[in-house]
Amino acid sequence: MEGKAFKRVSKLERKNTWIAYSFLAPNFIGFAIFTLVPVLFSIVLAFLNWNGGSFDRITWAGLDNFGAIFKNFSFTRSDLGITVRNTTVYTLCTVPLTVAFSLGLAMVLNKATRGAKVFRTIFFFPYVASVVAICVCWSFMLMKFGPVNELFKLFGLNIDKSWTQSRQLAMVALILVGVWRSAGYYMVMYLAGLQGVPRELYEAATMDGASGWQKFRSITLPMLTPTTFFVTIMMTITCFKIYDTVAIMTEGGPGRATKMLVTYIFDLSFVQIKYGLASAVSMILFVIVLVITVVQFRIEKKWVNYM
Repeated sequence: MEGKAFKRVSKLERKNTWIAYSFLAPNFIGFAIFTLVPVLFSIVLAFLNWNGGSFDRITWAGLDNFGAIFKNFSFTRSDLGITVRNTTVYTLCTVPLTVAFSLGLAMVLNKATRGAKVFRTIFFFPYVASVVAICVCWSFMLMKFGPVNELFKLFGLNIDKSWTQSRQLAMVALILVGVWRSAGYYMVMYLAGLQGVPRELYEAATMDGASGWQKFRSITLPMLTPTTFFVTIMMTITCFKIYDTVAIMTEGGPGRATKMLVTYIFDLSFVQIKYGLASAVSMILFVIVLVITVVQFRIEKKWVNYM
C-alpha cells in the first residue's frame, strides 16, 4: 500500500513539474531566441570578420578587432576613447543627481499632505511617457529662442544658441532630460523604502532632541542603504546603455561631443557594416558595466558594515 501511495505521489509531482515547465516554457523560449542566442553569437562574432552578406564571408580574426579598436587609443582623438569619456561623464553626472532628486522628492511626498498622490503621479509620468515625445518637447524648449533660454534672460543670463547644437551645452541637455525622466521612477522606490522605516526610531530620536538633519543622517540614510544601492546599480547600467535620447536629440553631435558607447556600436554595425568590430566594442561595454557592478557591490558591503 505504501509503495502504491508513493507511486501516486511521484506521478502527481511529475505532473505538477511538467505543468510548471509548460508555464515557464514560452518565456524561456522567447528569452533564448531573442536574447541568449544573440548574446552568444555576439561574443563569438567579436573574434570574427563579417561585413554582412552570406555567412560564408565570415573569417577568423582572433584579437584583431580588439587591436584595431585600441590602436592609437586616446580620450581626446579616437572614437572609442571619446565615447568612453562621454559615457563616463554622463554617468557620473546623471546618477548622483537622479539619486539626490528622487530621494528629495520621496522625502517631500512621503508626508500625508493634500495633493501628495497627484504630485507622485505627475513626477512618475515622464518615465512611462514616450521617449520620442519627451525628447522632441525638450529639444523645442532648449532651442535658441525656446522657453528655457527666455527664462534665463529674466535672470540676466543670455544663451544665444540651441543647447543641443552647442558643444558645451549638449551634454548638459542630455543629463537634464535623463534626470527629469528617471527621477519619478526611483522616487517610487524611495517612497517604498521610507514606508519601511520604523516610526519608533524617529520618535526616540525626537525625544533625545535630535534635529531633522540628524534624523536624516542617522536614521533615514542608513535604512535606505539597500534602496540607494539598487538605484545606483540600475541607473549606472541605464546610463551606460543610453541610446534613444542621444539619437533623437543630438545624434551624437555636435561633432562627437555626445557620442556614447551604444551610439558608437550602432554606427559600426549599421552605418559602417563592421559587425566584428561592433561586437568587440559590445564586449568592452559588458566588461566595463561588470567591473563597475562588482565594485559597487564591494562598496555596498563596506558601507553596510560601517553603518
